[in-house]
Amino acid sequence: MGTVLSLGSTLLLGLMAGFFATYSFNVNYAMLEVNGEMYATVQSLFNQNVRHAGFFLCFFGAGALPLLTAVYWFTKRERISGWAWLVIALAYILGIIVFTRFINLPLNYYTESWNPMALPGDWEAIRASWNDANLFRAVLSIGLFAVALIIRELWKPKTP
Repeated sequence: MGTVLSLGSTLLLGLMAGFFATYSFNVNYAMLEVNGEMYATVQSLFNQNVRHAGFFLCFFGAGALPLLTAVYWFTKRERISGWAWLVIALAYILGIIVFTRFINLPLNYYTESWNPMALPGDWEAIRASWNDANLFRAVLSIGLFAVALIIRELWKPKTP
């Protein structure tokens, strides 16, 4: 059971790292090449179309499943694995979920309120802020995925 939980947690962390990285290292660069009207339209579409069950399952699951994995390892008295997964879970919950709630989502809602034909004067600064915030999520999620891979390799609990 612990192996399945650890593997599932690692996979979800990897999926989210890939999601944020793809956006930061590909989509955001492409969006820098379009005019304000196109940016406002496409960014709003991205924001609206990411709201579906599959995304929410991965986004929140990448915080919840490592937390469940930590609890499992603690119940098996595998403290190193338990603490490692707890740190990953808390870092993801605070650094990705809570950060998104207070930084990215307000920027998303502001962007979605724009009239593409009459952009606010700060639209480029908002785009830069959103890109910076997503880059933070990309770097953190890649780091957490890497730590999960290392944990799975270095600390192989006695209980499978």
